[in-house]
Amino acid sequence: MKKTYPVIAKMITRVEDAFGTDSRIPEIFAKCILNTLDTTLHEQEDGSVFVITGDIPAMWLRDSACQLRPFLIFAKEEPEIKKLIAGVIRKQVDCILIDPYANAFNETANGNCYRHDNTQMNEFLWERKYEIDSLCYPIQLSYLLWKNTGETCHFTEKWKQAAEEILRVFQIEQDHENRSGYRFERADCPFTDTLSREGKGALVKSNIGLTWSGFRPSDDACVYGYLIPSNMLASVILSYMAEIAERIYQDRDLAKRAGRLSAEIREAVERYGIVPGEESAYYAYEVDGFGQYLVMDDANLPSLLSMPYFGYCGKEDEHYRNTRKVILSDKNPYYYEGTYLKGIGSPHTKPRYVWDIALGMQGLTADSLEEKKMLLQMMSRADAGTGYMHEAIDADCPQNYTRPWFSWANSVFCELVMDCLDCRVLL
Repeated sequence: MKKTYPVIAKMITRVEDAFGTDSRIPEIFAKCILNTLDTTLHEQEDGSVFVITGDIPAMWLRDSACQLRPFLIFAKEEPEIKKLIAGVIRKQVDCILIDPYANAFNETANGNCYRHDNTQMNEFLWERKYEIDSLCYPIQLSYLLWKNTGETCHFTEKWKQAAEEILRVFQIEQDHENRSGYRFERADCPFTDTLSREGKGALVKSNIGLTWSGFRPSDDACVYGYLIPSNMLASVILSYMAEIAERIYQDRDLAKRAGRLSAEIREAVERYGIVPGEESAYYAYEVDGFGQYLVMDDANLPSLLSMPYFGYCGKEDEHYRNTRKVILSDKNPYYYEGTYLKGIGSPHTKPRYVWDIALGMQGLTADSLEEKKMLLQMMSRADAGTGYMHEAIDADCPQNYTRPWFSWANSVFCELVMDCLDCRVLL
C-alpha cells in the first residue's frame, strides 16, 4: 500500500526542521512512519484491514493496535487514515469473536500456525497464547480513535458483542483455577513457551480481584499468573468500555458491569501488586496472590514503565516514580548498561540486549525534553545503518540485533519523535 499522505509529508518536513540535517532522526522517522503503511496493512474485501507485525505473516491483536497508534495523530486530518484504523478495529473485533483466548490470527482460515500446540486450535489461529493485553488493545484503539477524531463507525453490534466477550473472559479468569477451561501446552520447547500443570499454569489464589494471564506481552509464559501491568491496562480499558457503553450504546447495564470490574481490578492491583516490606512502595511485575512476587520489567507493552502512557496514573505518581527508579536499575534483572546502549531488555531475547520499544517508552514517559532527545539519539545511533528500529540490540555492539525491522518499534520511535514536537495522542 504505497501512498503519500500530505499530512504525513508535512510532519516529515516539520521533523527535518526541528532536528536539522546533522541528525539522522529525520531520515529514520521518514522511513519508519512510511514503512508501516507501505508494508504491513492488507485491506480486505469487506473493508477490514489485516496487519502483519513485519516478518511474520500473522496479526497480533496487541501489535496491530500499537503499530497504528501514531497514526491517530494524522487521522483527524486525513479521512483515509481514519478509515484504515477503523478497518483494523473491525478485523480485531472479528478475531476476538473467533477466539478471545488467541493472541495471533491468520489472514484467512488457512490453517497456518506457529506450532501444533495442545490447546483448542482452529484454522484461523496462528497461535493461542492467552494474554490479557490482547483483549485490551482493540478496546484502547477504538476509544482513542473516537477521542482523537470523533469517529464512531467502528462501534457496531459486533463490537459490543466483543466487549461482552472480553468482560466474560476477564471475570472467568479471576477464578482461573476453578472456572477456566483454557489450557496450553507446547512440546519440545523452552519452559517460557508452555504452561505447567498440564497447561493450566502456576497456581494462583482465586477471587482476589485480579484477572489471570497465561502469557506476557512478549508471548513468554508468566512465572506468576497475575501480571500487574496487564491488569493495570485492563482496569483502564474497562473504564473506556464503560464510557463507550454509556455514551455510544446507551447501555447502562454494560456500563455498570464494566465500570465495576475496572474498579475491582484497580483495587486489587493496589492491594496485591505492591512489593511488601520496602521503604519506598513500588509495583511488582507479577504476583500469585499468596505472597510471591517478581521484581522486574519487560520491554514489551504494557510494562510497568509504560503506566502513564496507557493512562493508569500520572508521571508524578509516587508509586510510579519509585517503580521507575527500580526498573531502570540493576534491581531489574533485565536492565542492561553497555558501551552503546542502556535500557530495558527482555527474557525473550539474549542477555544484554536492549529493546528499542523500551528506550522509546522511557522517552515517552520522561519528564524532560532533554532526556527524550537523548534517548532518540541513542536509538538512532543503534540502527546499524538500516534506517529502521529493531527488536533487541546488543548493548555493546549495535551491529548485533534481532529482526531487521520491527514495525511496533518503528511506531514507538515515531511517536517519541512527534512527542518532542508536542504532537501527542489524546487519552
